[in-house]
Amino acid sequence: MSDGLTLLCVHAHPDDESSSTGGVLRTYADQGVRTVLVTCTDGALGDAPDGVTPDAEHHSPDEVAAHRLEELRTATEILGVTRVEVLGFKDSGMEGWPQNDAPGSFWSTPVDVAAKRLVPILLEERPQVVVTYDERGFYGHPDHIQAHRVTVAALEASGLASSLFYTAIPKSAFARFRELLREAEIDPPEQVEEDEPTIGTDDELIGAKVDVSGAADAKFDALSAHASQTDNSFFLKMGRDRFRQLFGTEWFVRAVDPLGRTGVDDDLFAGYR
Repeated sequence: MSDGLTLLCVHAHPDDESSSTGGVLRTYADQGVRTVLVTCTDGALGDAPDGVTPDAEHHSPDEVAAHRLEELRTATEILGVTRVEVLGFKDSGMEGWPQNDAPGSFWSTPVDVAAKRLVPILLEERPQVVVTYDERGFYGHPDHIQAHRVTVAALEASGLASSLFYTAIPKSAFARFRELLREAEIDPPEQVEEDEPTIGTDDELIGAKVDVSGAADAKFDALSAHASQTDNSFFLKMGRDRFRQLFGTEWFVRAVDPLGRTGVDDDLFAGYR
């Protein structure tokens, strides 16, 4: 057991928790750590369960949001998440979509206003470790960038001395990623096709490398639970064996560390245990 330890993850949409932190959520839950997920938006601009895309006239954002909430509940049960909070902001859509600036969208909400919804959760939970995205939102999604800004602002406003980590994939990992996809006869995404991928984190910035191999199947199942968004995911098309090889590790950038640690830890709670 890990009495008194709490991990709090802030994500933009339902399914983001499974793709980038599903391993640590399940791994730390199995160790007795309290795990808390904050999902910022309703995910209403995702695909409908029948595959209808957001640009279709008969796409219903309200129905999509309701369905994705149910998927989120299933996925977080698989991951053993202790507490799930949905902040309720409207999905802003991808970069450049007109919904970016729609009233009530997460992206259009002032950071200090949005942070006020997160601060009370932080103060209730008082997590030692908080995880969210970096300032680029990993790949530039407006809601991911906003989740980063809101988390940083809320932590500052709360006065808590929590360690803050950003989700990451080191650039060196993409070579293995491409290899496994090609073994499965799947074309790698354009962003990782080249030897110098356009996404990813410089290896020297990695501050934690966590072995989550024991949780890889749970991560696969959690992603599968978000079927409306992941049915055609190249991650799942790889099959479980290759998925385990690729997602047996989760990486993080150490952004704020009140303990003053350096180097690469194998535990987000290093120094707290």
